Amino acid sequence: MKNKVVIYILVFTLFSCANSIPRKPIVRKTTSLMKESVSFNKSLNKLEENKFKEIIKNDSLNSYNASSSGFWYKFNNKNSASYLPQRGDNLVYTYEVYDINNNIIYSKDEIGEQTYVVDKQEIIEGLRNGLKLMREGDNVTFLFPSHKVFGYLGDQKKIGINQPLIYKVQLNKINKQNESN
Repeated sequence: MKNKVVIYILVFTLFSCANSIPRKPIVRKTTSLMKESVSFNKSLNKLEENKFKEIIKNDSLNSYNASSSGFWYKFNNKNSASYLPQRGDNLVYTYEVYDINNNIIYSKDEIGEQTYVVDKQEIIEGLRNGLKLMREGDNVTFLFPSHKVFGYLGDQKKIGINQPLIYKVQLNKINKQNESN
């Protein structure tokens, strides 16, 4: 009887382990999703660029500059100082945020005076790059495409997803990191 149990166990073990076929992982190709995403982003960028070109065209009294970072700006008040912010400088500034139709989203009073240590603190990309173009006392209007501000998330409050924005920024003070600058 013991022999039969041992033989059954042995036979069962041999047949249960034989010819096991490993399962292969399921491969899902994501290239079509990636192509759709790239296509959507290109069309969104083109649409926002066209909106900004329309704003620039309608504001023929002012001259707008295209930045190398992918946004446009104009000086409302330009200071003659020569010093531009450098890494580590502490900037004191105020700003307002408008939608593409020039409706105010956030006022200076809501936001208050802000400080930023150049290249050592996290702020939105457009503002980070824009402040580096300003001198103390400058007042600048920036036209930021959505990917330079809050992108596909918005700010979870008043700014929607993929919303291009207009920032009106006043650089009040540049506190230099060291006086040798």
